[in-house]
Amino acid sequence: MMIFDRKEQKLLLDGRKYTSNDISKLIVGGGKAFSPAVWELLLFLNKWFDDSTTIVVHTSGSTGTPKELLVRKDQMMQSARLTCEYLNLQPGDTALLCMNLCYIGAMMVVVRSLVAGLNLIVRPASGHPLADVKEPLKFAAMVPLQVYNTLQVTEERQQLEQIDILIIGGGAVDNTLANEIKNLPGAVYSTYGMTETLSHIALRRLNGAFASEHYYPFNSVKLSLSSENTLVIEAPLVCDNILQTNDIAYIHLDGSFTILGRKDNVINSGGIKIQAEQVEKKLHSLFSGSFVITCVPDSRLGQAVTLLTEVQLNITELKDKIKTILPPYYCPKYIYIVKQIPQTENGKINRIGCRNLAQKLLLSQNI
Repeated sequence: MMIFDRKEQKLLLDGRKYTSNDISKLIVGGGKAFSPAVWELLLFLNKWFDDSTTIVVHTSGSTGTPKELLVRKDQMMQSARLTCEYLNLQPGDTALLCMNLCYIGAMMVVVRSLVAGLNLIVRPASGHPLADVKEPLKFAAMVPLQVYNTLQVTEERQQLEQIDILIIGGGAVDNTLANEIKNLPGAVYSTYGMTETLSHIALRRLNGAFASEHYYPFNSVKLSLSSENTLVIEAPLVCDNILQTNDIAYIHLDGSFTILGRKDNVINSGGIKIQAEQVEKKLHSLFSGSFVITCVPDSRLGQAVTLLTEVQLNITELKDKIKTILPPYYCPKYIYIVKQIPQTENGKINRIGCRNLAQKLLLSQNI
């Protein structure tokens, strides 16, 4: 039985129940007695249990300036219900919180625990969230970088293999990571959603017999396409307004959908519209590390396709290999090896930062 009355909710933390009064008393005592991650959780719970019907969340800023949004707590609980019912999460199931509580993804892990009575395990938001986790987990939510890092360490990978249900959000799951995920025994999903939809409104299975390239929305969600083929979302349980996204999508006959990329990431090069994410997908086999497709201004083309990579490669050889994979007008005009691909605080590729870095490198080259 799920609990939607905040006054009746209790947090099960490491097997011990805490009421709203318990949280208030712990807050009064100050944060010295707690780890930073647990103290951050207590501060969030203090806001959750106050008299306000809303709470402030922050967008990630991966495609623009980070924003503060005021969202309704009752809609957050509805989002929690949708996920818990879809994944069949039950009271007492152990869930891992290992992300930054400034963002909706982490907040929703806590709200699911409150609504469904999950037993919450807390770890700092880091690149290796399972480094000291010993107990088996029923449910965990991570960003792609956390999953990738975990798979590189034998002990952490073994712990990951014991997670029954893993959802991955906050960024795209590339081909390299997807191939490693296929071998995990638990159910692994990629999520689709945004801060405005209070976490995800659709899930895509990444492994097992039900693995798919399609995202499947919750039953209460209605989808359509704009005149520019961007996804339009109507999710009345979690959002009052119809959302016009910048995600270019294809809706299949069964109601599932495929994301092709963001409208913001379309490169207009010599009149040809190139979707950056689609080019990245084709090039993944050439890279063992991070890379991104972006663009720089070009007097002849308007925008020139540009590749940034952290991998130390012979650029001439790389260009030759790319020519065997991509049509000529898709091939990067410029390739730069960089120390680090720009990222947001929660591990997403910072597309604006990538464009700015590429332009800076081009200017320095021409000086």
